[in-house]
Amino acid sequence: MFHHIWAALLYLYGFLLNSIYQCPEHSQLTTEGVDGKEFPDPHLGQWYFIAGAAPTKAELATFDPVDNIVFNMAVGSAPMQLQLRATIRTKNGLCVPRKWIYHLSDGSTDLRTEGRPDMKTKLFSSACPGGIMLKETGQGYQRFLLYNRSPHPPEKCVEEFQSLTSCLDFKAFLLTPRNQDACELSSN
Repeated sequence: MFHHIWAALLYLYGFLLNSIYQCPEHSQLTTEGVDGKEFPDPHLGQWYFIAGAAPTKAELATFDPVDNIVFNMAVGSAPMQLQLRATIRTKNGLCVPRKWIYHLSDGSTDLRTEGRPDMKTKLFSSACPGGIMLKETGQGYQRFLLYNRSPHPPEKCVEEFQSLTSCLDFKAFLLTPRNQDACELSSN
């Protein structure tokens, strides 16, 4: 009898502790209005990559040589499609252009990357003004990425992102240095 009471008290204690120290909610963005219409304006245009978080450092290793990245998101040439162009400034000063095409799923907020069937991207709002978060999952990795309209958002934004992702057990953290000028985005 004593063991049952003790187990019930421990369960109740754990339940209360979990409800007090729960991770803050981050609301998922929706892709409403994309079906044959333009993607909502607030998400189009120029974005700067600020930080990343993942369960392990290996899942962020692709960003180790990066000083800064500037992106441009535009409506694609087909319905339910977004075109993403980026220019990566490496720590040694080189500019590396990249392009991706995202396909939107009807009735879902998932973005699928053309040519990478294993990769899935979800968009999330950020408490930071001018900010957005992405969660990328693929074969062998998952990571949250923080983007902002400004190359140097308030420090509080980065702290909140790191706190949220750490609470979600994404303990590895990477902050892009952004010491060099961003490369110019190519128009094609």
